[in-house]
Amino acid sequence: MDRRRLLLAAAASAVAAACGSTGAPGSPSRSASPSRATVDSKATVELAKGGSFSFTLRPDKAPQTVARFAQKARSGFYQGLTFHRVENWVVQGGDPTGTGSGGNQVASEYNDLPFVAGAVGIARANNPALMNDSQFFIVKIDSHHLDGMYANFGLLTSGMEVVRGIKIGDKIKTIKIE
Repeated sequence: MDRRRLLLAAAASAVAAACGSTGAPGSPSRSASPSRATVDSKATVELAKGGSFSFTLRPDKAPQTVARFAQKARSGFYQGLTFHRVENWVVQGGDPTGTGSGGNQVASEYNDLPFVAGAVGIARANNPALMNDSQFFIVKIDSHHLDGMYANFGLLTSGMEVVRGIKIGDKIKTIKIE
């Protein structure tokens, strides 16, 4: 299964490179320049039950993903949403339905950042050319099987103990962008 996903991602990347990426849905992009005049560099997630964690944002590696995440956070989109997936290696939240199937699909934005413990990524569909516009996850352990397969847009700088304590249904109180 992992080999098949890797081959699909490689094929999609080759097609996108050969055709030129426009950033339109269905064509993954590999962009390196932020589109915002003000560069967002940090996010702090506060949980409703108490506790918080922070992570650096990487607009140099995932500018559209960071801009979309920051815009949603500033608008209050994530307030009250839950973490719907909690496993020994990952926590995932940001789904407006709370089921893991909500959110819109946008063009994937791959980069070379490794999924080490504390890496923050964006969920995606089975089609590697599309990713979710709101669901994010934090890996609790090195998860290199995700490298190049998901948009990596940040790295935890504090609060791993809070991330490890997240339970299914825990709610996001706020996400502050700096």
